[in-house]
Amino acid sequence: MDQLEKVEKIREKTGVSYEDAKTALTENDGDILDAIIWLEQKGKVAAPETPVFTTGPEQASSQFEEANKTYEDSCQSVSFGDMVHKFFRWCGKIFRKGCETSFEVTRNKEKILSMPVIAFVLLLVFAFWVVIPLLVIGLFCDCKYRFNGIEKTEVDLNDICEKASETCEEIKKDFMNEQ
Repeated sequence: MDQLEKVEKIREKTGVSYEDAKTALTENDGDILDAIIWLEQKGKVAAPETPVFTTGPEQASSQFEEANKTYEDSCQSVSFGDMVHKFFRWCGKIFRKGCETSFEVTRNKEKILSMPVIAFVLLLVFAFWVVIPLLVIGLFCDCKYRFNGIEKTEVDLNDICEKASETCEEIKKDFMNEQ
């Protein structure tokens, strides 16, 4: 950097005249930083106001509180990766429960079929046009449906299956009585 560029840099940073910048640079053997400090000491440039950091309890506590609040806010924000992780953990729990719980079909208190609920759900999703009619026909053929291994839930699925069986029995009786 040549002499003119250094003078221009000092003028830019301090706002002094070319003459003052050149004098400060000459007095400090071409060192820009020393020239700026020399100008501050001569009173040509106001010293920048710098924050004072201390380890004293007065100022440190407010700074600590600000830093702590910022840290807590950043900890509370949930990243996309965290959400994906929670979603896959939830899917794992559902899959495990679906494998542990079974769907059973009985007729005359004899078990005809037992399969994991996950398989039953997959059949319902991908072959519902076959599964649903079979379930309805099974109700009219005295088949009972039950979920085994299910924990206490808000809606008792086994009660719903029993009510569907009872309703089917009533429909059969009404149909037979009409003939």
